[in-house]
Formats: sequence, C-alpha cells, structure tokens
Amino acid sequence: MKTLTIIPARAGSLRLPNKNTRLLGNLPLIEHSMKYALRNKAVAGDIVITTDDEQIKKLAIPYDLRVIHRPEELASDTATTASVMTHALEEMEKEYDWVILLQPTNPLRPMNLLSDAFAKAKKLQVDSLMTVTRSYHKLGKITEERFQPFNYKMGQRTQDLEPLYYENGLLYITKASLIKKGIILGEHNYPYIVEHPYARVDIDEEIDFKFAQFILTQYPNE
Repeated sequence: MKTLTIIPARAGSLRLPNKNTRLLGNLPLIEHSMKYALRNKAVAGDIVITTDDEQIKKLAIPYDLRVIHRPEELASDTATTASVMTHALEEMEKEYDWVILLQPTNPLRPMNLLSDAFAKAKKLQVDSLMTVTRSYHKLGKITEERFQPFNYKMGQRTQDLEPLYYENGLLYITKASLIKKGIILGEHNYPYIVEHPYARVDIDEEIDFKFAQFILTQYPNE
C-alpha cells in the first residue's frame, strides 16, 4: 500500500497572522506535524508540504521534505482543504492508495495514533477515517431570546448526556481515489475516538497558542 501524507500550510491567516511559523515550545507550529510524520514514516509514506509561504518552504529543507508550491487560487480564504489535497496528489509522479492529512493547527498527537488509526482503516476496509472526541458540553439554541436545550434536559447531569462527538482534526485518512474527486470523507467513514488532552488543541486564535503550550508542558512526548 502506497501512502501520501499531506501537510497543508498557507501563508495567510485572518485571525492569527503567520500562525504556522510561530513557535510552540521550541519549534515553529508546522514543524510539530513535520516531525510527527517523519517519526511515523513507516505509515506516513511520502510526505509533502503544500504552501505558498517561502518561510515554510525553508523550514522543510532540513527535514528533506518535498514542497509543492500552492497556486494563488488555492491559497485564498475560500480555498477548500479538499481542493488543496487534490492539487498536491496530482502533482506527485506516483500513484497512491491512501492519503493522510496532518493539519499544522492540530500540532499535538499521541505517538501511536497514526499507526493505530491506519491499521483500523485497513482492517475495516473503510473509505476514510477521521478522529473524534466526546463532548460533554450542554448545548442549546437561542430562539427569540430564549435558550432551548438541544442535547439535554434542564437539570440533567453531565455524565448522563447522550454521547456526542466532535471532529477534533488530529488526522484524516482517505482513499486516494476519493481525494482525486475532491472528497475527504467517504460514505463509509470511520470515526476513530481519541480521548487524550492533545485532542483539545486546535489553534486558530492567540488563546489557543497559550492553551497548546500548557498542554505540551503537562503532557510532553506522548
């Protein structure tokens, strides 16, 4: 089975400029995903960075990773991750069976997550796999200035909530044939549950960086 791992990182970011090159711990944010992929190279296969950022391209050089230049139309705020992945796959000279997505904004991942998740995807013969984490939030809607519980009844204990899960973004595994069609999650998509503090880290704003630093300090090298 031939696998391509894609790490997408564009230059622009409206909410947090240059976030992919900001330091988390002693590494630029994107390097956490680079190093994770390399530590798991037996599963990750070929590893590519797709970017329009010259600084990110330079960061990839010491790791001997291939860089695919992202065209302007795929570096805008409206460009989809699926379109970026399709472009990267089309730029490769090889044919692949699987494509793995590692987003720099989810920099912390349990060490064995990729190998375990990939083994599960192959065993179950799924179209795709995404990582999820259980939510314990009491959610509701506000209609005409009134709060209406959505997933619970007023007074219900948190531990008695119906299990609901959120897409944590740690990684995605998809058949290459679907990526060629611009699809990341297929009809037979497996939700791989991750209950680890790393799953709570998703960096979009300044406070997310501070939280990520705290988690990294409390749970190093996991």
